[in-house]
Amino acid sequence: MKRILLIRHGQTDWNLEERWQGSVDVPLNAEGIAQARAVAARLRKEKVTAVYCSDLTRAKMTADVIAAGHGLTAHLDPRWRELHLGVLQGLTYHEISARYPDELEKMRVDYMGYVMPQGESRLSMQKRSYESLMEIVAREPEHSLSVIVSHGGTIRVLLLRLFPAEAVEKRSISNTSVTTIETDGHTWRLIKFADTSHLIAAKDHESL
Repeated sequence: MKRILLIRHGQTDWNLEERWQGSVDVPLNAEGIAQARAVAARLRKEKVTAVYCSDLTRAKMTADVIAAGHGLTAHLDPRWRELHLGVLQGLTYHEISARYPDELEKMRVDYMGYVMPQGESRLSMQKRSYESLMEIVAREPEHSLSVIVSHGGTIRVLLLRLFPAEAVEKRSISNTSVTTIETDGHTWRLIKFADTSHLIAAKDHESL
């Protein structure tokens, strides 16, 4: 059995401002760095065998903190990037509603297939992330524990491919949440979805 942890990157200022980041390279803020340290502390006792991540800074910063705790180097792969949102990148939902209402409606009607103006479709993002996942599964040995640090949208569409019956489309995937999946090489199991217990533990520790 091979186990994989899908982890969303830590918080950025654009997350706080509720801006659609897409493929724009936004770094972690101070809270995001603290979140990365918290999830790294949670995983320190686990036998992590490899760390992979999106090549965007917010994912790489998160992955580097995790990898350092295991004497590993994070492997960068642009296929784990967030959805390229084209003209919508950097805007808030309210700004998009005002400037691009037609595009927003088309995206709502065709969630997976709609191609963002100057961007890509979620189907394309799903295809590239799934391709990378299959390569990781083929590469890593039996009983391995691989960490993949990516983005909320990327993790969501990948889970939709692996677990279509789980209805994860509208469930929240918070910053540094950990989604645990495993495979025997034939079938997939969703063990835990978007767990953030490490953030609660970190806040409790701060209050002592």
